[in-house]
Amino acid sequence: MMDTEETLQLLTAQMPGIDNSETSLAVLGVAVGEDRYLIPMAEVSEVIAIPKLAHVPLTQPWFLGLANVRGNLYGITDLGVYLGGDPVPFNLKSRILLVMPGNKLYGGFIVNSMLGIRDLSEFTPVKLAKKKLPKCITAQYKDAEGRQWRELSLFKLIGDEKFLQVARE
Repeated sequence: MMDTEETLQLLTAQMPGIDNSETSLAVLGVAVGEDRYLIPMAEVSEVIAIPKLAHVPLTQPWFLGLANVRGNLYGITDLGVYLGGDPVPFNLKSRILLVMPGNKLYGGFIVNSMLGIRDLSEFTPVKLAKKKLPKCITAQYKDAEGRQWRELSLFKLIGDEKFLQVARE
């Protein structure tokens, strides 16, 4: 599994005329409940409106069901609930981030709203909180207004053993 830096290096190596040392990291800002996250653009294959989901019984509360997107089945996760938050009703601003890291893993993550494409250089790194965070939280930042953002790797999340155990125990 590639991390964000390896993915960025691979992508920029394939772009002639781009100096890797000066390449900025484009991230997608999203709101999940009251929290703000930055997700590397290289990890998101597509953003879609929430389609009709096929419910799957006896699954974890964060697993909302399956969506058929152009013939591919995606397991859809309520990202906020998976990360330990309470369920938040979805609305017209809610979207699904589709991820395909390879090995026929297809995942979709519902976020409450999109906050735009950002450049990671706009943010100031801060130390990660001492409390135990999921492995998929790779960094923490503050923006110019002092708001907290967490960098979230969907590739790390989708490869996590806990995430792969969708069945209720």
